[in-house]
Amino acid sequence: MAVRHQLIRRSPEALWEVLGDETRYRDWVVGTHTTLPGEGDWPKVGSTLRYTVRLGPRTFEGHTVVRRHEPPGALELEAHSGPLGSARIAFDIRPWGEHTLVIMDEHPLRGVGGLLHNSALDTLLHLRHRRLLSRLAQVVEDGSAESDSSSAVRDAPGAERSRPAPGPDAAAADA
Repeated sequence: MAVRHQLIRRSPEALWEVLGDETRYRDWVVGTHTTLPGEGDWPKVGSTLRYTVRLGPRTFEGHTVVRRHEPPGALELEAHSGPLGSARIAFDIRPWGEHTLVIMDEHPLRGVGGLLHNSALDTLLHLRHRRLLSRLAQVVEDGSAESDSSSAVRDAPGAERSRPAPGPDAAAADA
């Protein structure tokens, strides 16, 4: 089980604003190339978002389901990654003075990831989580400001809600 924490220098409400926008997940979830709305009213229990991950020339699709939604304190997701199986990702969100303490816990549930779960995998998850939580903090602390083009695409009627890949170093770091 990989558990990490991050102090975010904004209120829990500012964090929930980011967590509640399914189009923003690719901004902070390491390895995610695009995110698209799925079924239901994100992030209510049972709602989904779809995502793609790029590893070199290959693209993989997956989806995430909200399993627990208890603002302002908890959000739990189940990420389904095809043949790799699924993983539980839990965010424990705590007010910390004027700020927010986020504790993230991830562990494989099903499939190959669950069968092969070991300390080496946990080490890789810790490295990924360090970057993920740092990116989440940056997105929240920078406010909800998005580039005008991203907002226009997101808000256009019927527009596909995706975002371009991050900078050139992200593919190597995310892989």
